[in-house]
Amino acid sequence: MTELSKLITSVEGSATLAITALVKKLKAEGKDVLSFSAGEPDFPTPGFIKSAAIDAINNNFTYYTPNSGSPDLLKAIVAKLEKENGLSYTPQEILVSNGAKQSIYNVLMALCNPCDEVIYQAPYWVSYPEMVKLCQARSVILDAGPESGFKITPERLRSAISEKTKVFLFNSPSNPTGAVYTPEEVQALAEVLVNTDIITVSDEIYEKITFDGTEHYSIAKYPGMKEKTVVINGLSKAYSMTGWRVGYAAGPKAIIDAAANLQSHSTSNACSVSQKASVAALTGPQEEIEAMAHKFEERRNLVMKEISRIPDINCPKPGGAFYIFFDVSKYFGKSFNGTVVKNSADMCTYLLTEVNIGLVPGDAFGNDNCVRMSFACSDENITEGIRRLETGLAKLA
Repeated sequence: MTELSKLITSVEGSATLAITALVKKLKAEGKDVLSFSAGEPDFPTPGFIKSAAIDAINNNFTYYTPNSGSPDLLKAIVAKLEKENGLSYTPQEILVSNGAKQSIYNVLMALCNPCDEVIYQAPYWVSYPEMVKLCQARSVILDAGPESGFKITPERLRSAISEKTKVFLFNSPSNPTGAVYTPEEVQALAEVLVNTDIITVSDEIYEKITFDGTEHYSIAKYPGMKEKTVVINGLSKAYSMTGWRVGYAAGPKAIIDAAANLQSHSTSNACSVSQKASVAALTGPQEEIEAMAHKFEERRNLVMKEISRIPDINCPKPGGAFYIFFDVSKYFGKSFNGTVVKNSADMCTYLLTEVNIGLVPGDAFGNDNCVRMSFACSDENITEGIRRLETGLAKLA
């Protein structure tokens, strides 16, 4: 057999997608599995957004758009960034892609040369290390555990910077932890970066899902940072449009041009119909979007209340997104019916087979002591899922 690319075969598969696929398989076999693995809202896409897509189809808006995005969507993104984030861009500084994931990949590929260093913290989103690997760059990972609320300090960032540092990859609100950096904390990190040549890639896909009145603050807003920051966002999470695949990057024109050139030779433009739907999402009524975010906060409160009764779990309260990321390491070394739980993967396998709940092992996110649970599901499933978790952990001895 022909040898495959060593670079591509070195890339790890997505743990979240693998767990989700396994849960679907078990459900198809008739098992009563509750899945808490998917990173997507359980709400339907709002009706006015779907109507805009139907109108686009009926009006034959079904052809190629400009590679960087349709003019009306670029205009809507520019207006959104100005109004909501206090950031002023031109349409030429925006690139629309097939989801925020592609936006990050395009930008990293446009920026990184072999052996360049990309700094980011752990826990991290599962795709960050693999994207850096595909760029043939090097990951510099800063561990931030539950004891720090899953946040790094300016001192940690400063100590990680070297002459090879090219990119700081920043994510707030965070997947998988739900950690949200306050405006003051973001500004403190910006102070470390503002007088360097480092480009910050700021993944802000969960910006509209924050709790307790926390204000989202883009690091690009800090004086002097816009010129060296690429803001990544999209429609998937806030607007419940995961399958529509629309994300965007906003940043210095030279970086956006390079990323657009890459996209022109890989996927070309994002789906035309999805782009029309995205215009409606960004320019239409926001009450339903705000209501979804409020419901996520109610679910956060519920899941924290329920999990607090389980002994020997360390679960920092998330300030945004729709995940809890909790430390179960005090149960490592224990067993049930001859099965010994040694790490987060063992824990998730045990919980799936023994009590039928699907969680994602923390090693996929850079912290093997923890597991991730999504609360993008019904109150009933949250309550029952935590009950099953409690039952499963109590069996371990």
